[in-house]
Amino acid sequence: MKLLKWRVFLGVLFMSPVLEAQNTVVSLWEENIEQLSMDEEERNWEDELEELSNRLQEPVNINAVTKQELEQFPFLTDIQIENILAYIYIHGEMQTVYELQLVEEMDKHTIDLLLPFVCVRPLAGKEGYPRLKALLKYGKQEVLSRLDIPFYTREGYRKSYLGPSSYHSVKYGYRYGDYLQMGVTAEKDAGEPFFALHNAKGYDHYSAYFILRNLGRLKTLALGNYRLSFGQGLVMSTDFRLGKTYSLSTVDSRAGGIRKHSSTDEYNYFRGAAATVEVIPALHISGFYSHRSMDGVTEGDEITSIDKAGLHRTVKEADKVNAFSMQLMGGNINYDRNNLKVGLTGVYYFFNHPYRPELRTYAKYNLQGNHFYNAGIDYKYRLNRFTLTGEAAMGKKGYALLNRLKYNVSAGYQLLLVHRYYSHDYWAMYGSSFGESSTPQNENGWYLAAEAAPFKHWRFFASVDLFSFPWWKYRISKPSQGVDGMFQSLYSPKRNLSMYINYRYKRKERDVTGTGGGVILPVYHHRLRYRFTYSPDNMQLRTTVDYNHFHSRGLKGSQGYQFTQSCSYLFSFPLKVSVQGSYFHTDDYDSRVYASEKGLLYSFYTPSFYGRGFRFSAFARYDVSKDLMFLVKIGQTIYQDREVIGSGNDLIRGNKKADLQLQLRLRM
Repeated sequence: MKLLKWRVFLGVLFMSPVLEAQNTVVSLWEENIEQLSMDEEERNWEDELEELSNRLQEPVNINAVTKQELEQFPFLTDIQIENILAYIYIHGEMQTVYELQLVEEMDKHTIDLLLPFVCVRPLAGKEGYPRLKALLKYGKQEVLSRLDIPFYTREGYRKSYLGPSSYHSVKYGYRYGDYLQMGVTAEKDAGEPFFALHNAKGYDHYSAYFILRNLGRLKTLALGNYRLSFGQGLVMSTDFRLGKTYSLSTVDSRAGGIRKHSSTDEYNYFRGAAATVEVIPALHISGFYSHRSMDGVTEGDEITSIDKAGLHRTVKEADKVNAFSMQLMGGNINYDRNNLKVGLTGVYYFFNHPYRPELRTYAKYNLQGNHFYNAGIDYKYRLNRFTLTGEAAMGKKGYALLNRLKYNVSAGYQLLLVHRYYSHDYWAMYGSSFGESSTPQNENGWYLAAEAAPFKHWRFFASVDLFSFPWWKYRISKPSQGVDGMFQSLYSPKRNLSMYINYRYKRKERDVTGTGGGVILPVYHHRLRYRFTYSPDNMQLRTTVDYNHFHSRGLKGSQGYQFTQSCSYLFSFPLKVSVQGSYFHTDDYDSRVYASEKGLLYSFYTPSFYGRGFRFSAFARYDVSKDLMFLVKIGQTIYQDREVIGSGNDLIRGNKKADLQLQLRLRM
């Protein structure tokens, strides 16, 4: 065994730097987030991307890692986690991270994804909770400020917007590993007043959090704003969950429990206190309570709508601020031992006024009333190479079921079968899980996916999802069904060279425009993408070609395509620049295309385009020192088929739209 370890160590001398592995894992996350954005999964990714950045900066010691810490990485299978822990237990401490090659079932692709998150340090005995002196001396502080300046004027600024057109946010965060985290976030959206009118105290939105972990039996304590996720999300999930993407490396859903809320998202969080206590090593109990004001519209003594956008630019929008309050309380009991994991989750919440929205026919079974509850039981059991995971939940109305069966054939080969049944009247205000829609309501389906690496440098993925909606949906005036199929072929002959082609086919039913639901026909959407990425030395070149075809039976179809080229370069001094250009041409909105581009820290930007035109962007990051970073991005969209952009208050007179974004980060 020692001889093998020395061979691995010598092999490291001839391998590419860990930085390339880091780029691999970041690219994987970006690809999956881009796919979700193309599925119109509108959400704020700040917390997830910030946590990814922290994990890359503070890798865990593989010699002291726990099962729970390894489960944070969704690309690791349960067998791989067990084998890593068994290897360290049997053979002792690893001498280098590349010793992972000796762990059974660990393939090259998975090792590349894991390398940026782990390191090797000798064990120094059991460590207790850090002393106050260590917290003050070695804790890391960060101030992050962002300013967006548009070079155009929307119609709202001529008529009804109350504040300046710039966007501004500032975030302060303190972190000592996973032991202690706290911070404050302040934000002003474009068009909102600043130190004026209803924002006389400055910013439009403030958020604060405090997280304490691993203090004896107290595993987590959260005060202020926080997020929750348990089980498969049928009862509770305001956390990061991936849906249907082109990789089984990120499809596993492992609950996040209690986490901080440090993003500028003004809706998906709770405010109050939450805690997790270890009763015995295999049994954890969590409890939480939240009381917060929410935006919406009230008429008389009733709530008629809940606003999730967090925009307060006009008098009408400002009147929605803190229109009502919601209280929420609940808990979770989790037992995790060997190959069995069982959890119970319950939540009760209520508004201070009855919620009586004006519901159209397709939404007649949506949430309404005053007092609500949800309860669920989740489980996970592994037998050899089979892993069965699921959750069953019920609420004040309806019920929901989700079951996954995963078979790890061998390293690089996986099969996944998912069944879900979400009744048309199931209510779970903060539920989010797998499906055609992230909301677990009014949907049934079977999803089958397979991933294989039969040849060197090649990886294939294929999936099919057969789904149905028992009740009406938006723009579907009857119960309906559909098919969603995906295929991808990835070729990566070198660490700095990769290309893939993927194809997606989706068939759904939809009301024919102008018939008022009297005529419903199937619609077919074909989406084809080719992407080539080459990273010689300090440069990265990426070419993307997209083609879409959309049509309905018996009606004329539409198509759209785009060509995108990006180039990034890291200079010998701490300056990184990136430029990107796109040309798009689509017949209508249904055939729109998406083009992701380099964003600011902890942000991801994937705009959609329809019509005909160009999109240009340039990005530069300069690290003045290890503690000070400055980032600037400018982008412009030019349409060739219109004289105005947008409509209503968002209307821009002209065919050009340009923005400047500035970001400053200071670490202490």
